Amino acid sequence: MLRTVFFYLCFFPWTLLVVICGAPFSLISPDYMHNSGRIWGIVSLWFAGVRLKVEGHEHLPLTGQPVIFVGNHQSNFDILSYYAGLPAQFRWMAKEELFRVPLFGLAMRRSGYIAIDRSNRRKAMRSMSVAAERIRGGTSVVIFPEGTRCENGRLQQFKKGGFLIALKAQVPIVPVAISGSWNVMHKGDLKFRAGTIRLRILPPIEITGLTSKDSDRLMAQVRNCLAEAIDEESGHATVN
Repeated sequence: MLRTVFFYLCFFPWTLLVVICGAPFSLISPDYMHNSGRIWGIVSLWFAGVRLKVEGHEHLPLTGQPVIFVGNHQSNFDILSYYAGLPAQFRWMAKEELFRVPLFGLAMRRSGYIAIDRSNRRKAMRSMSVAAERIRGGTSVVIFPEGTRCENGRLQQFKKGGFLIALKAQVPIVPVAISGSWNVMHKGDLKFRAGTIRLRILPPIEITGLTSKDSDRLMAQVRNCLAEAIDEESGHATVN
């Protein structure tokens, strides 16, 4: 309990400081805001007493090569873990509602992250086309295809939208498996427990030449890769 209190007392002022200091530099380049986010993630994990272990650096893209990082979503600590552990420039692709979160939403917009409007089909399709164009132009992005955090640490069913964007953009998918995050903080909890989070970067999946007709097969392939990696770490089944 004392660690939780300490974390929140430090986390909110620290987040405000990072946004205030990083926002002016984002006028020069969104990359500077992202770099501020990396520092934010590293220090925030330290506040929480959470250790981060990262494997698979050899699977990261070459500089300038856009990819889509696709990962499972166990808790709010996943965001901190990506910032702290993924040594690459990337942008979040997330639902429009997240961009309305105070401070965090501002930081996302200043960093050039991509909002997906799911309020109706037409807006969603327009958002997907904009996202694919951004990715083709050289922007790597992160997608959580489960759409929300899991309730029990197990991998949920995937939504297809992110894979349709990948197929439109024709760039590789890099699966990223997170384990231990759910043990640190459960969905809906304010309290958390110190522990270790593992971020495992898996080999890229090439999708050149695939079309929207291949979306179900591609989605199943990525989900199976993540499920196997999470099983190796956690020792329990993750596929429902």
